[in-house]
Amino acid sequence: MEIQKFYYDNKIVRNFLYATIVFGVVGMTVGLLLALFFLFPNLTEGIPWLSFGRLRPLHTNAVIFAFVGNAMFAGVYYSMQRLLKTRMFSDTLSKIHFWGWQLIIVAAAISLPLGITTSKEYAELEWPIDIAITLVWVVFGINMIGTILRRRERHLYVAIWFYIATLVTVAVLHIFNSLELPVNALKSYSAYAGVQDALVQWWYGHNAVAFFLTTPFLGLMYYFLPKAAGRPVYSYRLSIVHFWSLIFIYIWAGPHHLLYSALPNWAQNLGVVFSVMLIAPSWGGMINGLLTLRGAWDKVRQEPVLKFFVVAITGYGMATLEGPMLSIKKFNAVAHFTDWIIAHVHVGALAWNGFLTFGIGYWLIPRMTKGNLYSNKLANFHFWIATLGIVLYALPMYVAGFTQASMWKQFNPDGTLTYGNFLETVNQIIPMYAMRAVGGTLYLIGMFVMVYNIVCTIRANKAVEDEAAEAPALERISNRRFKGEKWHSWLERRPVQLTILATIAILIGGIIQIVPTLMVKSNIPTIASVKPYTPLELEGRDLYIREGCVGCHSQLVRPFRSEVERYGPQSKAGEYVYDHPFLWGSKRTGPDLLRVGGKYNDNWHFNHLYDPQSTSAGSIMPSYKWLFANKALDLSETENKMRVMQKLGVPYTDADIANARKSIAEQSAAIEKSLEMDPDFVKSNEKSRKAAAAKGETFVPMREREITALIAYLQRLGTDIKVKPNTKP
Repeated sequence: MEIQKFYYDNKIVRNFLYATIVFGVVGMTVGLLLALFFLFPNLTEGIPWLSFGRLRPLHTNAVIFAFVGNAMFAGVYYSMQRLLKTRMFSDTLSKIHFWGWQLIIVAAAISLPLGITTSKEYAELEWPIDIAITLVWVVFGINMIGTILRRRERHLYVAIWFYIATLVTVAVLHIFNSLELPVNALKSYSAYAGVQDALVQWWYGHNAVAFFLTTPFLGLMYYFLPKAAGRPVYSYRLSIVHFWSLIFIYIWAGPHHLLYSALPNWAQNLGVVFSVMLIAPSWGGMINGLLTLRGAWDKVRQEPVLKFFVVAITGYGMATLEGPMLSIKKFNAVAHFTDWIIAHVHVGALAWNGFLTFGIGYWLIPRMTKGNLYSNKLANFHFWIATLGIVLYALPMYVAGFTQASMWKQFNPDGTLTYGNFLETVNQIIPMYAMRAVGGTLYLIGMFVMVYNIVCTIRANKAVEDEAAEAPALERISNRRFKGEKWHSWLERRPVQLTILATIAILIGGIIQIVPTLMVKSNIPTIASVKPYTPLELEGRDLYIREGCVGCHSQLVRPFRSEVERYGPQSKAGEYVYDHPFLWGSKRTGPDLLRVGGKYNDNWHFNHLYDPQSTSAGSIMPSYKWLFANKALDLSETENKMRVMQKLGVPYTDADIANARKSIAEQSAAIEKSLEMDPDFVKSNEKSRKAAAAKGETFVPMREREITALIAYLQRLGTDIKVKPNTKP
């Protein structure tokens, strides 16, 4: 038997691991800043790129794709080489993958604070970056497939199955959800509208959690947990059931994010059924992980790496039980749009992804530097302070969620809302937000402790070098099943067939859910009175998207008595047919805005956006003073935007496009005239005129500024259909 010598590429693992740590600090620091905004809403007043609405998607992208993504790649590159007994297929592709991914992260870090966003959750990056993500993912895929095909180990270990499922599913999700028509290099509109866009987005959004934050980390668990514990995986059979049932069922669960919405009921119910079914495979994986540690609990008490792994797997079990429970309509009616969801998400992110990443980091660095960890005491301190941080983060958010749901739904004996003013709920949960910030601070302190520990470990040990290895060459054998060979054992040595079957498993659910909604027109009935946005309203909607307003305000009234009483009639699918993208939101830090049009006059919106606390005492909404700046609204792309919308099916006529500037001038002049009804506005406007003259600037009339377009959009919301008057604040 020929023994071949080769080297494992540890440098690419090192690069991804270092990037994980750096971006972990960045992403968590931004998260803490966002938590502080709930206590000090005007902390960065007047700085648009440091506003809550723009930083929130930066935080989610930094944690998901920079911190967790880099950790995933580090673990995959390390484990895959050893499981397949070969160096990665191409060092060049590995480097392109690494630097390409970091450039994508930098592009996100620049574009999102500038307000360059699609507003679609976890998919906010604009189309040029989407293309870059696709290309880098293809590079990763070629490198992975090439490595599998040149392996020296015949059978593919369970971790590799999860990596393959991740590769194909993320590619499908990203491509379909990112279909959009560009206006220019920095702006595009989703190819889908309204209900269809919502379904595709949450098919992507839920399964981004499934196949970017879950399946690859399950693969890492199956590799690193047995290695750290020095024990084999508890059950090979359970791992087979876990893998196939998980990837088949997970893809169906996306619609549970849209319960009680305008989505067709059949799609909602399908999402509920498969979400509940997810408990079985998810807990199968958790049990397989925890029982791998049988007989090793003394080692768990001593080794910080195993402590991190145990809490990570437990967090996975908690999150994957809670998720299906939240998909049951009775639970969803209470939890959706509240801080309960924030607690749920962060249990998964901080415990499952965060702690598994920390454990892998503490296990890898000493081995790649041929030495010991600088301080086990510091690692243990990191574990305990981060665990306390998770508890102090999650528990207050659960309490806040229950409080919100209870207060929103309470009625007086006379049938009126007990808490008719939304701010009453906000003020009640401020202490919970303070405790959340404390928990986030403790977790971040643990991250800094890890940075110090790893830096000291690297300095004390050898530099990371490629690791020498040897293994016998893989001999060619028949592709047929041997007598007595089990079907799955045969499949494990046939990577092409395994990949094809995994792809079929994840496509079935997507096709059954997505195709009817996109193709069957009767699923989305139209409403004759619903018209396209005027050019000024379209510009205002883009400002709403730019400022991230959808992060705090929903545009979806559910069929509950409390919501109908508070906001007006429930949402209808036909109301959203011209919305590219949809803006239903997923969290109510502020009230729903679907029917806000005409509820307040233009002056109220003007003052509310300039100084929210002046119109709503106790509001935690930040000011948007840059919308009032002495500069004209950019109308250079208005006609192009309308042409793109026209291609997407919005019934703008050529005459509408040709007369766009005239329409804008007329509508904005009417808004300015309305604003002049307020003497304070007239005085302020005159003061602004004099200030511009003193600086030698050209004075821009208020009708030409951004604030006017945003007011036009807000006043349009919900006015296409007749609604019952609602005078409550």
